[in-house]
Amino acid sequence: MSSLSFAVRDSATMLRRNLLHARRYPSLTLNLLLTPVMLLLLFVYIFGDVMSAGLEDGGGGRSEYLAYLVPGILMLTIGGTTIGSAVSVATDMTEGIIARFRTMPIHRGSVLIGHVVGSVIQCVMSVVLVGAVAVAIGFRSTDATAVEWLLALGLLALVSLALTWIAVGMGLTSPNAEAASNNAMPLMILPLLSSAFVPVDAMPGWFQPVAEYQPFTPAIETLRGLLLGTEIGNSGWIAVAWCLGLAVLGYLWSKSLFHRDPK
Repeated sequence: MSSLSFAVRDSATMLRRNLLHARRYPSLTLNLLLTPVMLLLLFVYIFGDVMSAGLEDGGGGRSEYLAYLVPGILMLTIGGTTIGSAVSVATDMTEGIIARFRTMPIHRGSVLIGHVVGSVIQCVMSVVLVGAVAVAIGFRSTDATAVEWLLALGLLALVSLALTWIAVGMGLTSPNAEAASNNAMPLMILPLLSSAFVPVDAMPGWFQPVAEYQPFTPAIETLRGLLLGTEIGNSGWIAVAWCLGLAVLGYLWSKSLFHRDPK
């Protein structure tokens, strides 16, 4: 068997293992999924009329704010779901299964690849579920073409991949699952500090750089442009650059941590 076939076979086995774990123990995924759904309902039905006044067109009410909010909520969903990846990796490290894998004749990289691919699949499924809730309460994207929908899905998958590699690194550096959950919280906090809920221009001047110069804001603005037809500008290229940079950084970081000799 060639080296590539060996790696693909073992990675598929590890992917199946992680998907089975997610199916048998769905409580963590459901808890992380509940947060974006609750925020979606809260901001639309409680704050929607007031928040819509801060948009450029202003006065559009809940329906206009719902359209503005959904892309940010989808990114928040990805950030929350990847926390589960950090917890899962930390659990494997502390429970000794990784040490057992090290003694077996398997491709070493397959362990991390299984976690990453499994997490991306879960992120996409979570986004679909949250998107279904948004559609159920009135979100529509009738002007988006098939190509724009594909680009939007590709962007969501790319963000999922980048954040998952970062989450895997956080899980590898954590002494236990609880610490991994805490260490990965910035992946869910950063979307709250982006343009997910209000435009950057509506924020205080001193806070605008925090919202603007981070990975979630350009990704959210690109997703809005694809789904709603708003101006994308250079946000698309910036979002892709952020994703590729974080993915490479997370991969090299995780690989270095995973291959170092256990203490």
